[in-house]
Amino acid sequence: MPELPEVEVTRRSFADAIAGARVLELRLGKPLRWPLGVTPQSLVGRRVGEVRRRGKYLWLPLEPGGLLLHLGMSGSLAFREHAPPAGPHDHFELLTDRGSLRLTDPRRFGAVVWSDALDADPAAKLLAGLGLEPFDARFDGAHLHAGLSGRRVAIKQALLAGDIVVGAGNIYACEALFRAGIDPRLQAQRLSRPRAGRLALAVREILAQAVEAGGTTLRDFKDAHGVAGSFQMQAQVYGREGEPCLVCGTPIRRIVQGQRSTYYCPSCQKR
Repeated sequence: MPELPEVEVTRRSFADAIAGARVLELRLGKPLRWPLGVTPQSLVGRRVGEVRRRGKYLWLPLEPGGLLLHLGMSGSLAFREHAPPAGPHDHFELLTDRGSLRLTDPRRFGAVVWSDALDADPAAKLLAGLGLEPFDARFDGAHLHAGLSGRRVAIKQALLAGDIVVGAGNIYACEALFRAGIDPRLQAQRLSRPRAGRLALAVREILAQAVEAGGTTLRDFKDAHGVAGSFQMQAQVYGREGEPCLVCGTPIRRIVQGQRSTYYCPSCQKR
């Protein structure tokens, strides 16, 4: 599933090219998770504004209003000046005078929905439960510690919930906890203030590192120009079960938390 770094990398790969473009046509394939909510013809002639990201959603302004996009489990966006004919898994295409933005989504869990504004429904409802952005200055140890107060779930599960901070998906939560030296099984409410500060910094650093690496490509993620990510080559624990820890040499362990694989070093990461 594309996480925050992959969505941000996708945004950066086409945002400048499409900004200011005029919509010529909108084509739809098979239904996605939710209906578009507006007639495709009503968008013809509108200008594309500055593409923004909130969590794993992309906001494509078409003043007035705009489209909120989500890549779902397996979706990807491609922006081309001259796009090839649409395939069986291409379910949304915005044709502009600068090129074509196409959503390919084999599993059709992605979404493209119209909203009059980001603070109007359905966009406001879909974004309401999201926590702070990891690069927001307000996201620090104090914010994380306060958000974890009273939570009896494991710290990794609390990070994945996304209501304290967005973007710490499975791979990145594993890596951030390793960098901060925190056992993923630790009960969230037991995390001390100093350790919360280290973890907040680690989350921000790991996600920034992943964005700079072009995201993570484990199966088929590519940006809007077809370029794969390389963060998986930098992972310290994720996917390395049985291999020696790069810090202490202890074999990396794998456990399952909430039906997701968790990788950690039993020596470097403490409860």
